[in-house]
Amino acid sequence: MKRAQKGDESAFLTLFQEYEKDIYRMAYLYVKNKHDALDVVQETAYRSFKKISTLKNPDVFKTWLIKIATSCATDMLRRKKKVIHLNAEFTETIDSSDKDLPLSLSLQDLLGTLNESEKSIILWKYYYGYTLQEISEIEGTPLGTVKSVLYRSLAKLRKQIRRADMYE
Repeated sequence: MKRAQKGDESAFLTLFQEYEKDIYRMAYLYVKNKHDALDVVQETAYRSFKKISTLKNPDVFKTWLIKIATSCATDMLRRKKKVIHLNAEFTETIDSSDKDLPLSLSLQDLLGTLNESEKSIILWKYYYGYTLQEISEIEGTPLGTVKSVLYRSLAKLRKQIRRADMYE
């Protein structure tokens, strides 16, 4: 880590490659397209290499990279004004004989109703398993704000589910 922070490209590359798949998954979760996700990974590598000297705690390197990837993906979405979709891993595991196929499809639709901040916090909490305190540190927002966004997001999702149940 010390060598990478001093500008050693090969040391940085070795560190980055350790988390490249996680970064790709997070990027794909946002952009829902292989090519854009790869662009996000590349932009994440560039931004993180430029700023690695500012990383004070090497223990949070993975989280720091994922946060940068989230930022890059969000920037790309703003530029391209694309819709954010659910991770491909979930759609690939659904086979046509799966009885919960409508549920899976509606989950994608439900997550699509959240804004970027709400979606990020839901993903940090339920996809990556971070605690609210960790999410607060990652997002750089107060713990109370993270809690209120999470609970508001969950309430929004529940409301959408109830509305969908009324039509069935």
